[in-house]
Amino acid sequence: MGLFIDTFVNKVDGKGRVSVPASFRAALTGQSYHGIVAMPVFKYPAVLCSGIDFMARLSAEIDQVALFSDEQDDLAHNLFADSKQLPFDGEGRIVLPELLAKHAGIDGSAAFVGRGPNFEIWAPVAFEAHKAAARQRARDKGLTLRLRSEGSS
Repeated sequence: MGLFIDTFVNKVDGKGRVSVPASFRAALTGQSYHGIVAMPVFKYPAVLCSGIDFMARLSAEIDQVALFSDEQDDLAHNLFADSKQLPFDGEGRIVLPELLAKHAGIDGSAAFVGRGPNFEIWAPVAFEAHKAAARQRARDKGLTLRLRSEGSS
């Protein structure tokens, strides 16, 4: 699976079509579905996007939670009930459904934000504010990463 990195801002036309960045489309090469899966993020006004393979991984994780438990119900409903499969057209565009655009406040332009194994779509101004707040929280908490040596788990 490819990685999604960088941030791109693209115009959304009157029909809700927006071009997915070429590098993001390339990261999805080889998947069984020629498009993306998109869902509203329940923590903030953005749309989480991935390939179908990532969704299969999420499904497998939910399968580890007790069937019919509140936790399993909450996760399944939040992750799958409003998810949409959005096929690429011949020009690499998707049609962003009104439900998702409204959730993220997207009107006129959309920021595609890489997050490693997935990406998000934001209203550009909202993303800049979110990013600034996330950087400040990371500074305040002194967050760092320690890379594991290759081959260790």
